Amino acid sequence: MQPIYLDYNATTPVDPAVVRAMEPFLREHFGNPSSAHAYGHAAHAAIEDARAQVATLLGARPGEIVFTSGGSEASNLAIKGVVFPLPDRSAAADLHVITSSVEHPATREPCAFLERLGCRVTVLPVDRYGVVDLDALRQALRRPTRLVSIMHANNEVGTLQPIREIAALAHEHGALVHTDAAQSAGKLPVNARELGVDLLSLAGHKLYAPRGIGALYVRDGLVLEPLIHGAGHEGGRRAGTENVPYIVALGAACEVAARSLPGATGTLRRLRDRLWSRLSQRLGSEVVLNGHPERRLPNTINVNFVGRIGAELLQAVPEIAASTGSACHEGRVRLSPVLEAMGVPEELGRGAVRLSVGRFTTEAEVDRAALLLASRAGVAPARPS
Repeated sequence: MQPIYLDYNATTPVDPAVVRAMEPFLREHFGNPSSAHAYGHAAHAAIEDARAQVATLLGARPGEIVFTSGGSEASNLAIKGVVFPLPDRSAAADLHVITSSVEHPATREPCAFLERLGCRVTVLPVDRYGVVDLDALRQALRRPTRLVSIMHANNEVGTLQPIREIAALAHEHGALVHTDAAQSAGKLPVNARELGVDLLSLAGHKLYAPRGIGALYVRDGLVLEPLIHGAGHEGGRRAGTENVPYIVALGAACEVAARSLPGATGTLRRLRDRLWSRLSQRLGSEVVLNGHPERRLPNTINVNFVGRIGAELLQAVPEIAASTGSACHEGRVRLSPVLEAMGVPEELGRGAVRLSVGRFTTEAEVDRAALLLASRAGVAPARPS
């Protein structure tokens, strides 16, 4: 038997409907979308259909969607694209970017790169649930700020950020707002205009499309400097001959997601809560929740198995595929940057395990996973770190 898959926040299987949509563009519809003949026209039309499907999911206009190679490229384009070009090295010191201490590396590392160029970067703290401190944001915005980049939902603990409030504050001070919605799109209704953001990143492989495709919402009127220069693809915002089969796949995945909402949210929440209920019934105070108890992704629980090491627990339960929030290096357990930023005590956080359900998860799988984890968690105490 295959392990029970509870790692949907890491990646999702490709939905069969998505496979069917992309297959013709791996076979007969192979034209270059820029070619001025029937093969090119078919490919170009498919891209524009997909652009409209992505836009519908995000409450955007088709022309506001830029296709990328994935969520990381989308976030890099958003963050670097609003800062470049710099007239000269000294101009970097006049630029200010704000992010948070719980961001994905696809946001954290571009901000660090800008800081090495001389830009001022403020990293906002979070509370014990992983929520950004809005008072700290107000203080940081007293400086002229070019961009605020805060994720919509945390990939590790599932906590949702108050993006509407963040965007309103940022816009009062003339700053642009980017949010990474890779984890939330398709699980929750995500409307770029209702959130009030200027830029929004999407990753196909979190949405039942293949790895290697993503998109960036760019509000009408906002000009970005491309990361990849060349011909004028994607409205001059991202050069390179388009990956037609994968773009079609992302469009199909977004269409499936849009049709499934809001019902999918409720289904995921019931599975998540069932898993947490089964674990807490069996382990009581020996299992502790990380992240916000209510304002979080409907599919995610991140739990500390008290007195255990998360990685060792998962190794002891090969029947389950999941992720851990700690890593063992040279005999010492180290918490993830997210858990550290939230102030999770090391003695608790070293037992962290992220369990994320998805479209194809069943109640029977949830029940069996809870039983396996609860039974193995009591096998032996963790070694001192």
